[in-house]
Amino acid sequence: MVVLPYTVAFLLLSSLQTVKIANSQSFIGINYGQVADNLPPPPSTAKLLQSTSIQKVRLYGSDPAIIKALANTGIGIVVGTANGDIPGLASDPNFAESWINTNVLPFYPASNIILITVGNEVMTSNDQNLVNKLLPAMQNVQNALNDASLGGKIKVSTVHSMGVLKQSEPPSSGSFDPSYGDLMKGLLEFNSANGSPFAINPYPYYAYRSDTRPETLAFCLFQPNAGRTDGNIKIKYMNMFDAQVDAVYSALNSMGFKNVEIVVAETGWPFKGDDNDVGPSIENAKAYNGNLIAHLRSMVGTPLMPGKSVDTYLFALYDEDLKPGPGSERSFGLFKTDLTMVYDVGLSTSSQSLAATPQPLQAAATNTSTDTSTNNNNSSTSTSTSTGTGTSTSTSSSTNNISISRGSSSSSSNKVYLNRIFNLGLLYGFMGLSLICLFFFLVFLGYPHTLFKG
Repeated sequence: MVVLPYTVAFLLLSSLQTVKIANSQSFIGINYGQVADNLPPPPSTAKLLQSTSIQKVRLYGSDPAIIKALANTGIGIVVGTANGDIPGLASDPNFAESWINTNVLPFYPASNIILITVGNEVMTSNDQNLVNKLLPAMQNVQNALNDASLGGKIKVSTVHSMGVLKQSEPPSSGSFDPSYGDLMKGLLEFNSANGSPFAINPYPYYAYRSDTRPETLAFCLFQPNAGRTDGNIKIKYMNMFDAQVDAVYSALNSMGFKNVEIVVAETGWPFKGDDNDVGPSIENAKAYNGNLIAHLRSMVGTPLMPGKSVDTYLFALYDEDLKPGPGSERSFGLFKTDLTMVYDVGLSTSSQSLAATPQPLQAAATNTSTDTSTNNNNSSTSTSTSTGTGTSTSTSSSTNNISISRGSSSSSSNKVYLNRIFNLGLLYGFMGLSLICLFFFLVFLGYPHTLFKG
């Protein structure tokens, strides 16, 4: 009976640790762009985020009102320098120091800034001046952080489009465009030396736009499909997201940097588009984002990186009604500006369930104009203003389209579902056993004369 308290303590700690693992979900983030004139106040957005399982937010600039609103929430914050700031950051260390003094030091550590992204999709911007100055800019920002004794606490990186890959099919043959040569090597050496991530923007949505067959849609939406086999390594891929991420991993590996962490800085699916758009719909957006979240929560990983989930920032928190381009560019938001959901993918902590289980194969393949959303908020475009906003998601790259040879029929969706049920069962089992042990322990404490009588 003497060991009973220790048993109870152990089981309680085990169950609490299980709860912590189940609820942390630090790999789920979201993009918060601001190319809009109807966004809710930052404090309202902070409260919204706290009501979800979203643990990280990526900003395309460094808006002080947003950073302040996220103070003391524990939510990780990614801030960004604008592409237009890169020449100044590269040529003047004092400018980099001033940027850190203005955009980081007044807020940290109350606001949990975890990463600074220097520019967005610079390597594929066709601006050779920016491309050549990207690495020196990153180095000066890193040096400024080091001087402020924050070098080991806040990372520095940049964000790439899938266009930096020359080959992505099959994933095991993924490689970077050799035209980037030493520039890419220098960036990867920087990532490796500073422990910062290689951030990439994979969009299965754009892969589907270039191959609109029903089987491709199912493959992109994590829905039941026959799978596509990587003939080099005899591994079957069941979804485009894994194929794209593994192509990036193979490219890193081919250059000797397989230990550099991959972060998915953007991925998403529009819920609405123009009449001639193929792919946007509420059904498809809910299927993609919901099934992606379920996939990440399963901790299954990818075929080349099993057993872990890469940090993934969904695109996007709100629509951005001022973005140029086709209608789909303004329709990526998961939430409306009145803070209600455009569609439910199981992010709310009050309603987290198995709602994000695989969607039926009959998801719409074309745009539906009768959806219920009038949400206009944010997405992201390449701009060089001081409040930076983001990304050229409208340009579809051929590297987004990974057409691996098909294999026999199989589905990982059910495995993900069963994995989640098993994890929940394990959690509740631990908690139940702990409560039973605690009950008997309390009985033991309350009635010693009975237990030791005689």
